Amino acid sequence: MDAIFDFVKNFTRTRYEDIPGLAVEAAKKEVLDSLATSLGGSSQAGVGELVDMVKEWGGNEQSTIIAYGIKCPAPNAAQVNATMTHALDYDDGHPVAQVHIGCVAVPTCFAVAERMGGISGQEFIAALALGADFLARLGLASRPGSSLVKSGWHPTALYGYLGAAAMAGRIMRLDQERMVNAIGIAYHQCAGNSQCVNDGALTKRMGPGLAAKGGITAALMAERGITGAKNILEGEYGMFYQYHGGDYDAKILTADLGKRFEGVNIGDKPYPCCGFAHPFIDAVLLLKSKHDIKAAHVQSITAYGGESAYEICVPPEVKCTPRNIVDAQFSVPWAIATALVKGRVSVEDFTEEAIRREDVLRISRKVIGILDPAMSRHGVGPGRVKIVMEDGTEYTEEVELCLGSIERPMTFEDCAAKFRECAAGSIKPLADDTVAMVIELIGRLERLDDATEIVRRLG
Repeated sequence: MDAIFDFVKNFTRTRYEDIPGLAVEAAKKEVLDSLATSLGGSSQAGVGELVDMVKEWGGNEQSTIIAYGIKCPAPNAAQVNATMTHALDYDDGHPVAQVHIGCVAVPTCFAVAERMGGISGQEFIAALALGADFLARLGLASRPGSSLVKSGWHPTALYGYLGAAAMAGRIMRLDQERMVNAIGIAYHQCAGNSQCVNDGALTKRMGPGLAAKGGITAALMAERGITGAKNILEGEYGMFYQYHGGDYDAKILTADLGKRFEGVNIGDKPYPCCGFAHPFIDAVLLLKSKHDIKAAHVQSITAYGGESAYEICVPPEVKCTPRNIVDAQFSVPWAIATALVKGRVSVEDFTEEAIRREDVLRISRKVIGILDPAMSRHGVGPGRVKIVMEDGTEYTEEVELCLGSIERPMTFEDCAAKFRECAAGSIKPLADDTVAMVIELIGRLERLDDATEIVRRLG
């Protein structure tokens, strides 16, 4: 029997009381981190254009578009909110599964909860925890031991359709038959490729929004009796065969299902760029702190990393001299140069103005990426940086576990600081008391009678 039936039983039968405390706390941190990056992403390229399109479409005022104060049909609100959540590439993700979780899960759950009305914080957390676990397991089980990104898929978008349909179905209280249909309808839409990264296209940030919209639409169709494929994952043309050539691990997919929740292993980002660059940023900041390195006296920099890290070092003419913001977000040389020149890496370093800074470009053009197969991992691997000074002095640092990894997690308070940072960059900046209230509400989410009180305050 297809594993999707086990997941559907898990989604429809699991109660809030069945979810471990650590998974509950992880879900709350996921909400805080995702809403932070939503606010920060609300002013980014492509988001305003989507808002204008949604306004043109009109429709029932069901769900809130964060920061803009607009209500529209739930699928459209989720699309815009998920896009802004992912726009900065600052959002959370499972570092081994290589799937961004919150950018699909949080906008989906809020949009559907608003449409339904009266969804408690506990029910909201249950849907989110189950959805995060489902999305992560799909990534973990696919092509084990190799890189999903290298395969050409953008796993966040690809699996996001299925995850969004399941979470929407949970909040909509679909029975098992309709839940299977919802995920089957979502599967018929699944897409998302990595060419947008190679070409520096805005569709990279649009993928989670398309997935959230498609998943919610699938659940709404199933609610009305429309059917979808049943053997969605392991059928002859199910996802693992149609998309991955049968390269998957069924044991990883369902091991301890309902007992172990992969949401506890979601990592939050301290820097607004591709996670594969983060070990290199940490390494540079350590070197700069230890040796007081002056960028003006650097002769050369070498970045050693595994397959995934090397992919965002090449081609050097793009990664060392970004053509646009997306290029910069997916560039080890740019991340290293920014950390070395500025002593930090923040949202303001990924703007059209910032990527033209000659002092940073002068250093990024000195960075050479070297592939070290021994450093390859199924997920985010280590990063090693060697800096050679003009006088011949060499400094080397290697970081195996970067800040924000499973082993070195950011705390709820770290994410609260990130929320305050991102709120300042919202298209409509929030008052300090509103920011404080939202953080406080998320901290006691499980005690709220209506979870959507949070998102309404951000509208």
